[in-house]
Amino acid sequence: MAFSDLLEQVGSTGRFQVLHVTLLSMPILMMASHNLLQNFVAAVPPHHCAPHANISMSSMSAGDMLRATVPLGTNGKPERCRRYTHPQWQLLSSNNSESLWEEGVEEIEMQSCEDGWYYNVTEMSSTIITEWDLVCDQRALKQMSQTTYMGGVLVGAVIFGGLSDRFGRRVLLLISNLMMAVGGTCAAFSTSLTMFCIFRICCGMALSGVVLNSFSLIVEWIPTRVRTVVGTGTGYCYTTGQLILAAVAYCIRDWRWLTLAVSLPFYVSFLYSWCVWFLESARWLVLTKRSDQAVKNLKTVARINGRRAEADKINLEMLQESMKKEIDCSKGSYSALDLLRTSSMRTITVCLSAVWFSTSFAYYGLSMDLQKFGVSIYLIQIIFGAVDIPAKILVTISMSMLGRRPSQCGALVLAGVMILINLLVPYDLQVLRTSLAVIGKGCLAASFNCCYLYSGELYPTVIRQNGMGCVSMMARIGAMVAPMVLLLGEDFPWLPGFIYGGAPILSGIFAFFLPETLAQPLPDTIQDVDDRGFAWKKPKRLPEKEDLAMKDPSCVPLKESV
Repeated sequence: MAFSDLLEQVGSTGRFQVLHVTLLSMPILMMASHNLLQNFVAAVPPHHCAPHANISMSSMSAGDMLRATVPLGTNGKPERCRRYTHPQWQLLSSNNSESLWEEGVEEIEMQSCEDGWYYNVTEMSSTIITEWDLVCDQRALKQMSQTTYMGGVLVGAVIFGGLSDRFGRRVLLLISNLMMAVGGTCAAFSTSLTMFCIFRICCGMALSGVVLNSFSLIVEWIPTRVRTVVGTGTGYCYTTGQLILAAVAYCIRDWRWLTLAVSLPFYVSFLYSWCVWFLESARWLVLTKRSDQAVKNLKTVARINGRRAEADKINLEMLQESMKKEIDCSKGSYSALDLLRTSSMRTITVCLSAVWFSTSFAYYGLSMDLQKFGVSIYLIQIIFGAVDIPAKILVTISMSMLGRRPSQCGALVLAGVMILINLLVPYDLQVLRTSLAVIGKGCLAASFNCCYLYSGELYPTVIRQNGMGCVSMMARIGAMVAPMVLLLGEDFPWLPGFIYGGAPILSGIFAFFLPETLAQPLPDTIQDVDDRGFAWKKPKRLPEKEDLAMKDPSCVPLKESV
């Protein structure tokens, strides 16, 4: 009897699994709210230099004061970062003040915004931009705040991934939920940008802990046959979260209250994770030599699912026999160096690293710069979130019919082409620009959906955890780098789009050199990968029992099998 058979005996899709998956999926709804929170709390409102502090405005209108103190830019709007050293009152009395404004601006002495800035707060009453004046010479700090958050996600994946294997999924999930709630609350009441970034790093770390341990607990208590459906469902929870963020941000226009609003639900998650009977993974308990507790957990599941007779049949010997293969696999010694041991493994690791990096890089490059489209950031957030729904459905069909490699290549190349075409579209054609960006973002979401499955099928069982950890680390590095590329647009407006578009196309070429895995059995050893080779012809359909969806991934690190 395999463990999957034992799980069927206690009830693999009963009341326990339904409630278990539902409660674990709730925090995933709020993940996008933190990943994409920067779009709203760091929105840059229209601004210009504040008038000279020694000038009284009681005798003139705000418009006259603006004309006398701030020059016009090339776009016909007041400059954002310069003002006249001395007020130019003659501009108010001139019959052709706009002409004088433009012709004499080069001859008039200028200075930076010595007395701060005036912000148009009709869209957002307050953001971290207006709070700490992150404009002009300080504008790079806006991107730094998002980069540090993504850095926290990277660090959290390393820390919580190792700790969960040592101390268990349930304990680390509790800590992650509490850390996310407290970190978000502290970020909302930060008194400086440094404090804000520190607590956002904590939120990023906690988010990794929530993701890793939630998915681990989900897949370790459900059978293989429904993992694809459940994995897709939890993925749509993240998509739904993007829509929730747009709605919450539309209702709450102050950055402090918005940050607090998307953090408070994690207190609820912490409380019900603590109080409700979240059961530790039976697989993990056996592998850490706590088989007695694993037997108790399995009996509890059987009783909740209404199978009391089956619960009485479970004993320690039955459990250890069912987990014999997993126990044997856990005794092997492998490291990250094995990812580069053979030419086949090197090709897979290099190509997948390029795919994951560029997908995340371009995804967050598009998703974190909504203001450039010139339409409501709330509307564009809804559209960007909604496009993930058909994109994931289409790529799932494509992977099943055409194969993994053409789906991965096609999604990446099409995304890059859409982004590059957008560079050629005039800024005035906002509908066309937005449509191209939405298609590109949908393709990147499809690429994410594909590379999760594709990577798990390419790496052999004995080093699948190391492989998935390596490529997911590259994705997080891509997410960290993406905001900083936007700074290049200050001098070369076309350059960020060119980089964001070129990276997916280049990685799409890399993906072409990966072997097809459709209908192929999961490789268990590095030798299996070498024997499979890199034949570019579509493989013949194998017996159903060998298909990925049916094979019991006994030695697969379950937190990565999603």
